[in-house]
This record gives sequence, C-alpha cells and structure tokens, in this order.
Amino acid sequence: MKKIISTVCAICALILASSSTTFADNSNFSGPYIGVSGLALGVGVSGKSRSIADDGNSSTGNNEDSVNAGQVALATGFEVGYALPLGSAFLLDIGASYLTGEAKIKHQTEDQSSRGGADGSGDDVSFAVDKVATAYISPTIALSDTSSVYLKWGVSEADVGVTGDITTPGNLGGETLAIGTRIVLDSGLFIRTEAGYTDYNSISANGKGNSIDSTTSYSAKPTIAFGKVSVGMRF
Repeated sequence: MKKIISTVCAICALILASSSTTFADNSNFSGPYIGVSGLALGVGVSGKSRSIADDGNSSTGNNEDSVNAGQVALATGFEVGYALPLGSAFLLDIGASYLTGEAKIKHQTEDQSSRGGADGSGDDVSFAVDKVATAYISPTIALSDTSSVYLKWGVSEADVGVTGDITTPGNLGGETLAIGTRIVLDSGLFIRTEAGYTDYNSISANGKGNSIDSTTSYSAKPTIAFGKVSVGMRF
C-alpha cells in the first residue's frame, strides 16, 4: 500500500509542476487531470477452510470445506493522472486512483457447532477488503474532439481486515484490467465511464486457538468486478 500511495503523491507533484506546460498537440484530452469516482463492486471469493485433527493424523478428523461467496458493495474515491499525446488521435494516460468502501465476505462452516465455541459461533469468520489503491496506464484513442475510448492496465493493492478468532493476513495485491470511455468538454470538465475487474492473489489465515483451533486454516482468492463513473477536470 505504501508503494501505491507514493505513486499517487508523485503524480500529484507532476500535475502541479506541469499545469502551465503548453503542448504542441492541444487536444482536449492531453494534460493533467483530477477527478472523483463512484463505483459498484461485485466481490467474488473462492477458497476453503481446513481443520486438522489434534493428533495430526489425516484419517482421524481432517475436515475441509469449500467456500464460494460473493457480495455487491459501493465505493467512492478519487483519481489523478496525466494524458500524454502521442499524435493527433493517440494518447497514453498514466495515473493512480484510491477507493474506499468495505466489501465483507462471511463464511460459516456447515459443522460449526462441533468445531466452534460453546454457542456454536466460534467458526464464524469474515474477510473485509477496503482501501484499494491502483497505479495504471491507459492507451487511449480519440474518436472525436470530445470523446475517446481506452484500455486500462494497472497494479492494485488493498487492505484486508478480519473478524473472528483468526490471524490477519497481509495486504492484497493484484492486476486490474478495464475498458472505458472519456468525454471532455471545452471547459476541461470530463466524464469517464469504465468497466473492469481486479484479480487478487490468495490470502490465508489460521485460528488463534481461542474459539477456533490453531490447526484450522482459511484461504481465499478474491476477484472484484466493477463499474465506475468519474467526474473531473482537465487542466
């Protein structure tokens, strides 16, 4: 996360340093910009939980449950970037975004009462994904003086939180792919629409040994699909 936030700060500095630069190509799309975003997120998780018998013998009590879950969540954020003209119709957009809006995935095993606490709730755990930061590049084609289409590739990081008697895994990292359109008015105001997904690496956690035994492990691989609308200003 620190690396992505450093990238955001560097881009902000680039915008301030370049706001007075005049380009030979005076396209409506070129130059620095900043915007605010609203997103709808669809979060899917595939994974498993596994409990090992106290004696470590796989034939005397191993139990493994598959986990497939999903949730829809809303998020807000901001983005900053710089669109570099590469000709009369092509640009390379370099930027970063930061989003906040928690998406929580809850998991309960079918045999919760036998492995949880006295009230049967000890195996009630959840993973929460929040504070997503992305650094990206977007090859862009101008379709007219006011509209363009682009492809986006980026690297993303996100915070992970947990509830329940389990350890907290490290932050998520993954790749983002998206396609979108951008409409820019003569005033510099723009509207961006975008659809894409982020495929994250796997995360894992273990019970802390209170209500969930330390031999119980959880693993998950989240994927986020999103639709995004941004409104901002090109300088």
